[in-house]
Amino acid sequence: MPPNTTASSGQQPGKSGRKKGRKARLFLIVLVLAIIGGIAFGAYWSVSTVRASFPQTKGSIRLDGLSGPVTVQRDGNGIPQIYASSDEDLFMAQGFVQAQDRFYEMDVRRHMTSGRLSEMFGSGQVKNDEFLRTLGWDRIAKKEYDTKLSASTKKYLDAYSEGVNAYLKGKSGEDISLEYAALGFTNDYKPTSWTPVDSVSWLKAMAWDLRGNMQEEIDRSLMTSRLGPKQIADLYPEYPYSRHKTIVREGSYDSVTGTYGPTDTSTTTTTAGTGLTGNTAAPSGFQSQLSGLYKVLDDLPTAVGVNGNGIGSNSWVVAGSHTITGKPLLANDPHLSASLPSVWYQMGLHCTAISASCQYDVTGYTFAGMPGVVIGHNGDMAWGMTNSGVDVTDLYLEKITGEGYEYDGKVLPFTTRKETIKVAGGEAKTIVVRQTQDGMPLLSDRDDELVQVGKKATVDSGAPDRGDGYAIALRWTALDPGRTMDAVFQMDKASNWNEFRKAAASFEVPSQNLVYADGAGASGNIGYQLPGKIPTRAKGDDGSLPSPGWDSKYRWTGYIKQSALPYEYNPRRGYIVTANQAVVDPDKYPYTLTTDWGYGTRSQRITDLIEAKTKGGAKISTDDMRQMQLDNSSEIARLIVPKLLKINVADKDVRDAQKLLEGWDYTQDADSAAAAYFNATWRNILKLAFGNKLPKELRVKGQCLWVERADNTGPADEDQTVRECGEREPDQAQPDGGDRWFEVIRKIIDDEHNDWWKLPRTRTEDASTSRDALFGRAMSDARWELTAKLGKDIDTWSWGRLHRLFLKNQTLGTAGPGFLQYMLNRGPWNLSGGEATVNATGWNAAGGYGVVWVPSMRMVVNLGDLDKSKWINLTGASGHAYSAHYTDQTELWAKGELLPWAFSKKAVDGKTSDTLVLKP
Repeated sequence: MPPNTTASSGQQPGKSGRKKGRKARLFLIVLVLAIIGGIAFGAYWSVSTVRASFPQTKGSIRLDGLSGPVTVQRDGNGIPQIYASSDEDLFMAQGFVQAQDRFYEMDVRRHMTSGRLSEMFGSGQVKNDEFLRTLGWDRIAKKEYDTKLSASTKKYLDAYSEGVNAYLKGKSGEDISLEYAALGFTNDYKPTSWTPVDSVSWLKAMAWDLRGNMQEEIDRSLMTSRLGPKQIADLYPEYPYSRHKTIVREGSYDSVTGTYGPTDTSTTTTTAGTGLTGNTAAPSGFQSQLSGLYKVLDDLPTAVGVNGNGIGSNSWVVAGSHTITGKPLLANDPHLSASLPSVWYQMGLHCTAISASCQYDVTGYTFAGMPGVVIGHNGDMAWGMTNSGVDVTDLYLEKITGEGYEYDGKVLPFTTRKETIKVAGGEAKTIVVRQTQDGMPLLSDRDDELVQVGKKATVDSGAPDRGDGYAIALRWTALDPGRTMDAVFQMDKASNWNEFRKAAASFEVPSQNLVYADGAGASGNIGYQLPGKIPTRAKGDDGSLPSPGWDSKYRWTGYIKQSALPYEYNPRRGYIVTANQAVVDPDKYPYTLTTDWGYGTRSQRITDLIEAKTKGGAKISTDDMRQMQLDNSSEIARLIVPKLLKINVADKDVRDAQKLLEGWDYTQDADSAAAAYFNATWRNILKLAFGNKLPKELRVKGQCLWVERADNTGPADEDQTVRECGEREPDQAQPDGGDRWFEVIRKIIDDEHNDWWKLPRTRTEDASTSRDALFGRAMSDARWELTAKLGKDIDTWSWGRLHRLFLKNQTLGTAGPGFLQYMLNRGPWNLSGGEATVNATGWNAAGGYGVVWVPSMRMVVNLGDLDKSKWINLTGASGHAYSAHYTDQTELWAKGELLPWAFSKKAVDGKTSDTLVLKP
């Protein structure tokens, strides 16, 4: 309806309205055309940019620096196999091909390891850069390259860098990747040349995420604010050696020769006072509250793991005596945080003829940005890795005096250096890094909250006056130059057990469990080696809590000799399993490797599956190994469900949910309603029994509760509750529900009135002190939680609807504009498996049900016929969004399927889809 007008306006009634209507319609048309034009421009920008960055995979390309032609054959999944006639050509081509597929990922990684993320992403990354500059990964990597690595390794690193730079030559950012085009809207960042140090630095990031028990050291310290020593000990029970087998079983340490070796299992060497036990107290009563440090660590970008929290891996090897082929089978699936693209890159590196000038014929998984193959097989042998979890980090409090720090009653000067951080779109920032004589950086210089740690730390009466507080320093093996890059190339060409062990001696950081298999002789050989630079500590110091830096008695005393590290070769049982459990029985070994092993749930399940299959003489196949990798059995459900079913539930709706557990086989399939309900009940049991009694620094951020004091320390006439709000990110909070918590529950489950079962009074329920009352409330809470999440009808429930995987680009896919996240990210996938399950699709029970880490790849190597080996990656070969190979393996991975893994030239030729020739 047009507005009213008057005669004096000189206009006919309604004319103004018609004009405004025409103007409105004209504006609408222009707006629609603008939107259409914008969409068209956006589509043109996206398509043109995406196409510009896709790699050339057919025909030929001239590459300056090659000594001869190199052939790159890609299969239907875009996985490259490279053939060259010299080592340098082989690794130069590897650099070129990886840059074709993944250079943006490589560029982000090197900016992370060198503390230069602000150059790409602006001021939001300055804090991270400050911390990473303080650690100085790239500085250590340069020292490794300059002083530690062999001449041949440096030659290969140089060749790899030449290949990457040959790819970059003449290309603009948008020619390389879609992400660079997006960055161009906010800053003028341009990629720079690749260097050998960029490759070596990535090993430091790998070591950081696999650094051992540093997180447990922090968590135990944080617990002291609300829990006593016995309660903390309850939450860190001893490793169950009587139930869960160690990795090494058939050897012992010889105290006379100082070496470890095979022995008759009836004979052991026992050293008193060196057991590997859970921590109950710090050296000299020393305890600390490290909330500030945790917050800094929590903000660091994830490299290959979830910042070390609760993750692990599976690997096992079965001797030929137990296999269908008569030769060994080897399986491996490292558990890491999900990323897009996957942290792993599959490829083969083949010399056309093995000679002194061309020594490699190897295939497997590596990292984009690093030459060689990290996990895989060559023509003679195969190897896999899992994180050993040995303790290679210690935190120290340092007493600052003037420009130095106190040490054995003297004041020593710090070593200092200045670091300038360039910031895209902002001003550069300069920081000063201080280090002690042991090369320990002061982490507390990087965050105001860390300063508070030194003000609150509890120390014994012999400690120096704290003044304004103590500083916090880090001792870590990766901050010393090492030779791990040498080990990668040595393993790639090792042909037997002795050569493999020699290569392992150089694998200093991170310490990994290495499993081995070869096909030599009638039935081949299998083996295990614990490598790594592992510190020894003074008597009484187990490294489980921070130590006083002013006392030399708490400094490291040396490193365990390679000859003294545990290993096995062809054990009589015919298999070796490593899944982050204890390496060796403490009665057979004099050194403390760590106080924080994984608790052996996965390793024992794999052991049981192998023994169940081979009992009576049955043989194991490649597909049997794959099926073991997919085992979804919940060991904690096996323990708890019988107790849950005995509880008399009055509420009909909760009773209906309880009935789901009747007859359940404890298998966590994606379509299982029982698995969904049990895991929700388990999550609520943990929350009620433990989570609500932990200090706020360990609980989920923003979760505010009136919680009961676990030890009831307040006066009897006062309310025994306190209001606290959590401070930790959901996927890092406690209790996370891993197998440490399985063991905690196992220890108290038959003590029906244990203090941990106490529940405070609510508006509808009285306080209680019984296990079944807590279990009953957890079942009720789980019922209504799932009703809210999945609906009231339990017939529609499934574990996969709760337990979902989202794949996110690790930079712009998490912090970029919504439309860009839509372009770069993928998912969700509804997954089977769960926490501490062989099919370890990890979730954090404190934070929710979403998948936070995964089997990042899976492989099964058949030493009887290498061409019958199988493999899969989490995502795909390409880092280019909208490439056919961006996530083309994910659906198969989610279903537990594996791809054929061609190795011989004939098999590779049969699988080849695209062939590219690189010419000199």
